[in-house]
Amino acid sequence: MTEVLVFHHGHGLTVGVREFAERLRRAGHTVHVPDLFEGQVFDTLEEGLAYAEDVGFGTVVARGTAAAEGLASELVYLGFSLGVLPAQKLAQTRPGARGALLLEACVPVAEFGGAWPLDVPVQVHGMDADRFFAREGDVDAARALVETAADAELFLYPGDRHLFTDSSLPSHDEHAATQATRRVLDFLDRIK
Repeated sequence: MTEVLVFHHGHGLTVGVREFAERLRRAGHTVHVPDLFEGQVFDTLEEGLAYAEDVGFGTVVARGTAAAEGLASELVYLGFSLGVLPAQKLAQTRPGARGALLLEACVPVAEFGGAWPLDVPVQVHGMDADRFFAREGDVDAARALVETAADAELFLYPGDRHLFTDSSLPSHDEHAATQATRRVLDFLDRIK
């Protein structure tokens, strides 16, 4: 099966992120879930983002990069929202990347280099009216990625919830999360 490195969102390493990782494990995948916030979990996204801003977004990305050290280079990188930063960076720049799963965020490819690697498939998932994903440029970056990458898919779900995939948060959307999880598992099975 596939080896996956999962990066949490701005609330921290929540129960919902752990449960998502466990679903991947139950499907037979090897999953690593580093804690980029050093044990801190925040009740609100604003508190978590304030923490990330305080320590520096570069530090959060560096922690994610450090988490990949010592692991096989043939990884799929999965990021939830803020976790997309290290996931996308590693998928674009670390040799051996097998794929990328970008949930509820996407940054312009130019942020981490010139072009998306030809041999790295990618999926991007987000809600079509999410104030972060749809209104802050992430969906535009995702569309540009899909237009230029050799193997890329964008999945838009109806709704305005951010972090809809995290079952431990009030923003969770069971229907959309189930669809996204099924598509993630299909992606990982395809990569084997």
